[in-house]
Amino acid sequence: MSLEGKRIGFGVTGSHCTYDQVFPQLEKLMQQKAEVVPIVTYTVRNTSTKFGKAEDHIEKIEAITGKRVISTMQEAEPLGPTAPLDCMVIAPLTGNSLSKMANALTDSPVLMAAKATMRNRSPVVLGISTNDALGLNGVNLMRLMASKYIYFIPYGQDDPYQKPNSLVAKMDLLSETVEAALEHRQLQPVIVPHID
Repeated sequence: MSLEGKRIGFGVTGSHCTYDQVFPQLEKLMQQKAEVVPIVTYTVRNTSTKFGKAEDHIEKIEAITGKRVISTMQEAEPLGPTAPLDCMVIAPLTGNSLSKMANALTDSPVLMAAKATMRNRSPVVLGISTNDALGLNGVNLMRLMASKYIYFIPYGQDDPYQKPNSLVAKMDLLSETVEAALEHRQLQPVIVPHID
């Protein structure tokens, strides 16, 4: 399936260490001629870390997509009724946002955009990056795995011996996962071997 002309929301949450894997996938969607609508959480908008300054991340996202990021609930809400998306991607998806999504808590622009997309019965693609996926957050991961309209970028353990509860999506499978999700299919295998 071609992604040309598809309107894809791209939500970014605060797993700052994963941005170097995610931003090339954002560029790939643009190369495939998708219309990409960038959406960020308050953490992405306001938090600088050792992985870079918040304003630099926003500037990069806007430079790649050619669009101003959506960073408020008010800006995200119309993505349901008046400006719908063909597909919503959240990558990286932190354990915190995963937990909120699994329990129907909508307190960020990214989660509002995901809720709006599911309300329209359109697919939401998740690229997890969390140190707690096989810990207390495991129940939330499985709840989302069993949910309608939700698809996962295949994921695996990134450091099974030092961080045995950690799972990270294989971000280079993002566009393939979107293509499958638009056909209401989960890209398989969804659980992949240890990621180096």
